[in-house]
Amino acid sequence: MSGTKRDWSGNAKRRDGPRGPQKPVVKNAYTPMFEALRDELDAHHDRRERLVKASRDVTALSKKIIFSLQRVRKIERELPSNIQAEVDSRLAEIAKLLAAMAPEIQGINRYRYARSLMCLEELAEALTFSHYLRTQTLLGPDELASLVDDLVRRGAAPEDAVMADAGDTAGADTSAPPAPPAPTESPTESPTVALTLDDYIYGVFDLTGEMMRFATTSTALTGTLAGGASDGSADEAGDEPPRTILHDMHELGTFFEMLPVPPGNRVQWEKKLAVTRQSVRKVERLGYDRIVRGSERPKGWVPDLDAEDQAPGEEE
Repeated sequence: MSGTKRDWSGNAKRRDGPRGPQKPVVKNAYTPMFEALRDELDAHHDRRERLVKASRDVTALSKKIIFSLQRVRKIERELPSNIQAEVDSRLAEIAKLLAAMAPEIQGINRYRYARSLMCLEELAEALTFSHYLRTQTLLGPDELASLVDDLVRRGAAPEDAVMADAGDTAGADTSAPPAPPAPTESPTESPTVALTLDDYIYGVFDLTGEMMRFATTSTALTGTLAGGASDGSADEAGDEPPRTILHDMHELGTFFEMLPVPPGNRVQWEKKLAVTRQSVRKVERLGYDRIVRGSERPKGWVPDLDAEDQAPGEEE
């Protein structure tokens, strides 16, 4: 078979030979406008690529924080020193990434690149989980926004200032809302990363799954559901049991059931809500099995959470 290339009329194309003069680019009164649009579109694609790469890194670091926190075995004020060191190290890396992202997502760009900032949901999940393991309470949206602002400021600060601040706050509760910064002489404020209500809500949705995993692991190793001391509402006889993680998951599940479904993202909301319902049922079954048949279970036993979880009366 011949390798000769032919044009539309069947004539063989010449491979070699001098080419004709290049046609000049025609410019008119509209050319500068289209060139400006071209430059703006190129800048948009470059900015989105940078945000996607940084978002992947923040997501990976947030997952590593969650994996470290899953090695905790009980709810207490201070995390084990080795786990706290891992969390602080990864938060420092996240702070630098957020500080680099902040100038790119100011104003309308925060919503323009919302799909490229899914890492903020993962970060919200990690920070709320860390706060829960210390205090057995849910981190509020304003407190979470203050934590993210503090991370951005730490990431934008010089290295020597960060090291000095780390030495001053060693052993402090990093999940607590930071104190307001001292006023500076500079009239301009540094850019920050704004959290939306969706970032917070969907982060707490994912938090219920981590609470279920924590409850399963800690119960298998300790024999009791994780929980803190009584909240002080016990009667004189002292019959009020301490609050457990099952109580907290019941409250979170009820909270989500009462919320109205957002009109713009109904499918994702229904999926998240279905996963939350399954997580609550799994912890319920875990607690009931421990109470009803706890003496029959060997140490380290956990239920088969991979099996299909159905409510009483449901048919396949």
